[in-house]
Amino acid sequence: MKKLKILFLCTGNSCRSQMAEGWAKALRNDVIESWSAGIETHGMNQSAVAVMGEAGVDISGHHSKLLADLKDIPFDAVVTVCDHARETCPAFPRKARIVPHGFDDPPALAKNAATPEVGMDHYRRVRDEIRDYILTLPESLDK
Repeated sequence: MKKLKILFLCTGNSCRSQMAEGWAKALRNDVIESWSAGIETHGMNQSAVAVMGEAGVDISGHHSKLLADLKDIPFDAVVTVCDHARETCPAFPRKARIVPHGFDDPPALAKNAATPEVGMDHYRRVRDEIRDYILTLPESLDK
């Protein structure tokens, strides 16, 4: 069976898209080839790396990539994990289906948190929401 090629696209490829790529590789590698990229690059968010590590998924070796870095990959689907990426998602030369599925922005939520631990709870919640979404793939792409 041919694996679906899925790109997880976010603004800075530092947090949500990286978590999605990590979960896809950990949980759905049998049916999905996954990548992540950003409209911009912001570097890896160390809190995202930490909470993924708590869940047993190591994304510490990932790096922030631009969409242009992956231009030669014939994606079947592009999942935009934030509104900015959905709104600015470029046209793809191949027939990649654009699938918007936004998640809250953990760094923005953590910035206003009462304590650092409450801030990390935002990362954990979004991490788990992304995991739950990844478990629906690739079947949910047809909906």
